[in-house]
Amino acid sequence: MKHRRADFPDGFTFGTATSSYQIEGHGFGGAGSTHWDTYAATPGNVVRAEDGRVACDHYHRYEEDMDLVAGAGFDAYRFSTSWARVLPEGKGQPNEEGLDFYDRLVDAICERGVKPALTLYHWELPSALSDLGGWTNPDVAKWFADYAEVIMGRIGDRVWSTATINEFFCVTWLSHFLGAQAPGLRDIRATARAMHHCLLAHGTAAQALRAMGIDNIGAVFNLEWAEPAERGAKAQQAAAIHDGYYNRFFMDGVFRGSYPQVILDGLEKHLPKGWEQDFPTIQAPMDWCGVNYYTRAILAPSGGAWPGLTPVEGPLEKTVMGWEVYPEGLYRFLKRTAQDYTGDMPIFVTENGMAAHDPIENGAIEDPQRIAYIEAHLDAVLRAIDEGVPVSGYFIWSLLDNYEWSFGYKERFGLVHVDFDSLERTPKASYHAIKAALGRA
Repeated sequence: MKHRRADFPDGFTFGTATSSYQIEGHGFGGAGSTHWDTYAATPGNVVRAEDGRVACDHYHRYEEDMDLVAGAGFDAYRFSTSWARVLPEGKGQPNEEGLDFYDRLVDAICERGVKPALTLYHWELPSALSDLGGWTNPDVAKWFADYAEVIMGRIGDRVWSTATINEFFCVTWLSHFLGAQAPGLRDIRATARAMHHCLLAHGTAAQALRAMGIDNIGAVFNLEWAEPAERGAKAQQAAAIHDGYYNRFFMDGVFRGSYPQVILDGLEKHLPKGWEQDFPTIQAPMDWCGVNYYTRAILAPSGGAWPGLTPVEGPLEKTVMGWEVYPEGLYRFLKRTAQDYTGDMPIFVTENGMAAHDPIENGAIEDPQRIAYIEAHLDAVLRAIDEGVPVSGYFIWSLLDNYEWSFGYKERFGLVHVDFDSLERTPKASYHAIKAALGRA
């Protein structure tokens, strides 16, 4: 890898990331059912009907996995806690086994000199709360804040940073409008309410954490650069709408206390009554902003009901997910985020990476496309830093091959290969390249 730690500013944080349901093994330790369990159990939702009952068995193998994090020279490890592991019914009596596991995990991270970067919600809504409407129920904001207080009461003294919610777009639009993830709805009214309530839950939890004395609080926005498929006004409008519901709705809500008109044109009549009054809570102060970035979208008008658009395949190199490799989009988002929203606030690239098939050959995994992908996106980060954007860290998705949601175990994002039969871990060439770049050759 052409980059070295010395190429970046002093104090720049290099990390890697995972999420609880994708690696832990949700069948262990007294965890309650999540809406991902029920979504995966519904035929047609997930490749080969796979679920997260075992996943990478991180629940039992976390010491080995933390050795891999430390061994690569990462400064921080971004992980999430499972709401249903902590509170199997979503509220009420905590699961002591779950709390004990996260106690052990955070201690293991700290013992290795790595900074624990916590995410409170990475898509695991307890089924009992989903039965009550989940993100469409306005009470979800209080439920989420109560959960945040329970888990942070146990581990909050040791975590380095805390993100409330990971990827508002996926939690809401992808899951309630497109039906592509749990709970698998296709309902515009549910979508609008989920989008608003998710932001309200973020702000409510952030306020609760401040009241506990927790600091270094942020949120993680997944961003997808939107471009029109052609020069005409209709294609321009399609790109603006995609940018609006994917990117601007959530960032405008948190940082500006408003929603973009291009989205209100389609969603305002479906938002909950009195939604405008919630912005003081949604705008709870943050200490940093997280950006997840993978690809871009090229949009064409499709006619029909709002939003009236359709994605068009682009011409660039693609990963096995079919996502274009477009590092320019990361540079543009870093610039835009600082200019339009965050100013001098630290920005972290909290996820960036790519999926490949990564077969083992003669005991090794060569993944040159992943190394090139990371190099190109680090180029984009350095370019933004050189132009004054306060980018403070970069996290690679993911440490391990894992349960890739609706794609099951088919696609592999990890720096470390996982054999999902034996659960053996094998570092890939990209892991070794990162290790050398960070000074642990």
